Amino acid sequence: MTESRPPFPPFDLNTALQKVQAAEDGWNSRDPKKVALAYTPDSVWRNRDVHVIGRPAVIELLTAKWQREHDYALRKGLWGFRENRIAVRFQYEWHDDRGQWWRSYGNELWEFESNGLMSRREASINDHRIAETERRIFGPRPPSELGVDFPVW
Repeated sequence: MTESRPPFPPFDLNTALQKVQAAEDGWNSRDPKKVALAYTPDSVWRNRDVHVIGRPAVIELLTAKWQREHDYALRKGLWGFRENRIAVRFQYEWHDDRGQWWRSYGNELWEFESNGLMSRREASINDHRIAETERRIFGPRPPSELGVDFPVW
């Protein structure tokens, strides 16, 4: 059976928002194998300064990420879309092994195949040290916040 992940391109506002929320939900699971299934088997990634190709490499990258970034919690927001491409901005919070909290900000560019799987992901990310008392993201987005954009930096 051929893999697919609706909604499918070309995207409209509703389907682009659905894709962004599905990605946020998947990443908040912190399950590298589950997350990798949203990408084509030969997907191409740029994540910060790391370039990987293919699901096994994506799984390896995400496994290392979530071993390093404890209590990771993410929010994504739609920035724009066109045909089979979506741009998002995001924030996530996490702490390191020493207990230092961080807020990471970034932008992603996504490109999808007709089956709804992402074939290309380019992420630019910056980290900002925060005190635990400055946290604003606590776990996956609650239902009351669905469709609500996150605070500006």
